[in-house]
Amino acid sequence: MLRRLFDLAVAAAALVITSPLLLLALIAVPLESRGSPIFRQRRVGLDGREFEVIKLRTMVSGAENLGAGLAVAENDDRITRLGALLRRSSVDELPNLINVLRGEMAIIGPRPTVSSQVEQYTPRQLGRLAVRPGITGWAQVNGRAGLPWDQRIELDLWYIENRSWKLDRQILRRSFSTVFGGEDLYREDGPAWTEHGEDE
Repeated sequence: MLRRLFDLAVAAAALVITSPLLLLALIAVPLESRGSPIFRQRRVGLDGREFEVIKLRTMVSGAENLGAGLAVAENDDRITRLGALLRRSSVDELPNLINVLRGEMAIIGPRPTVSSQVEQYTPRQLGRLAVRPGITGWAQVNGRAGLPWDQRIELDLWYIENRSWKLDRQILRRSFSTVFGGEDLYREDGPAWTEHGEDE
C-alpha cells in the first residue's frame, strides 16, 4: 500500500510539473512526422497481465512494419530527429506516468516487455512478473539497453529479491544521472533482442 501511495504521489506530481513539456512534445511530434503523437503497444505486467503502454512516438508512423520491425538500434533511420532527442532525454516515456496512475506500472520496477518475449522466459525469469513493471529500474541504472537481454533480466530479478526503500532511493538518484547523461540507450552491437519487441 505504501509503495502504491508513493507511485500515485510521484506520478501525479511529475505529470503536473512536466505537463508544459509534454504538451509541447504532443504538438511537435506530428509536425515532423504525420500521425498520432502517441505510441501504444501491448506489454506484459504484474502476474502476466497485459496492458497498453503509452509513450510519445519517436519513430515514423508504422515503424513496427518497416525495417527491423520492433527492434530498434542506434542510428535507426526510422527514428525522427525529434524522436532521437526525446529518447535521449527519456521524455518519450513521460506518458508512462499515466500507466502508473492507472495501476498498470510503478515508478520503479523492471521495464515492461511484449508477450512474445515473455513466452521465451525460463521458469526463473518469469519471476520478473512478480512486481509491477516500472518507468525506471535496477537494470536501467546499470547499463540500460547497453546490456545483453539475459543480463538485464538477472538485474531485475536481483532487484525484486532485494527490494527496499533504500535501494529505490539509489535507483532514483542514478536515474537522473542516466537520463541527463543520455547513456546506454542502445547496444553497440545492435538490439539486445531482435525478434519480438521494441528494444526499450
